[in-house]
Amino acid sequence: MSLPPHNQPLDWEALYAESELATLPWYHEKLDLDLEQAIRDLHITPGKALDLGTGPGTQAFELSIRGFTVTATDLSPSAIKKAAELFTHPKLTFLQDNILKTRLTEKFDLIFDRGCFHVLPPDKRAHYIATVADLLTPSGIFFLKCFSHKESREDGPHRFSPAEIRALFGRTFQQITIKESVYQGTLEVLPLTLFCTMRRE
Repeated sequence: MSLPPHNQPLDWEALYAESELATLPWYHEKLDLDLEQAIRDLHITPGKALDLGTGPGTQAFELSIRGFTVTATDLSPSAIKKAAELFTHPKLTFLQDNILKTRLTEKFDLIFDRGCFHVLPPDKRAHYIATVADLLTPSGIFFLKCFSHKESREDGPHRFSPAEIRALFGRTFQQITIKESVYQGTLEVLPLTLFCTMRRE
């Protein structure tokens, strides 16, 4: 499966309604390797976590079995329905929600975005950043994985350089660290990414 260029909007509900979760390019059964290492390196203890744009639900489930109380949200009702049927855990709640019009009111110690921000139109980024910051507890940590400007394939989401990430998030978040990585999934050649760690001001 390939995705349209980032300047062409995608019907996420149709995609999830018509697709088997395990066939999606971003499906990764285990916890994202960068997130797993960051949790270990930063000595993060389980608290409230938000898996933003959960899609197949794998990341939310992996966090829940590690002791986090996880809210997993996605724009697509079909994504939420399928993920909830596939993954169940007492500490895991799936919820259909649009981050740009969010109904969430609780605060989270950890937020993970593995594929939402980099598909948003440029004019929605500021609102997204403000909303994510508002959903974090003081000193809460935000992990963002997005396509890197070094990724050369024509299809897929927007690409970002480290400088662009710092310019976009630097006024709202502190201690931004960025490392080059890959997007684990079902594609034969894994896309190049940036894995970003930041704290709320």
